Amino acid sequence: MSDEGQQLALWALYEKFSFGGNMTKSITRLNPPALPNASEMGYSQISIVEPGRMAYISGQVAWRPNGEAVPESLPEQMSIVSINTKAALDAIGAAPHDVVIARIYMTNLTPERLEEVMPPFLAIFEGAQPCVTGVGVEALAAPELQVEMELIVRLPD
Repeated sequence: MSDEGQQLALWALYEKFSFGGNMTKSITRLNPPALPNASEMGYSQISIVEPGRMAYISGQVAWRPNGEAVPESLPEQMSIVSINTKAALDAIGAAPHDVVIARIYMTNLTPERLEEVMPPFLAIFEGAQPCVTGVGVEALAAPELQVEMELIVRLPD
């Protein structure tokens, strides 16, 4: 497509999403039923940003939609975090290879504890290699939580 054609296409998209010159709806918030209902606490599990179709997935922890107790084991918590992360990706039609960055927050971060979470963490990405940031923290949202993961995702076209 020529530069002029691209400019016309972009202008058509702008007009389609513009409301009489007012701001466009640039963020769509989601709290899919497969994840704990975050709207009750005042935040969203997922934010989809236009244009560019990026999604920002809230930190997933070892909370389950059915309210089952959080396991004490760090690897078990990471497995639940993995399930919640996959549910979030499924809810937005994305796959592990669409993840741009994953941020991991862990209490009492040590090399030994990091070794415990790496197998279930790496399994989430099915061979994809997104950017990863690991952050040691003093505490998470509840005292029983040990690990949390948030994602920035480029949604498929």
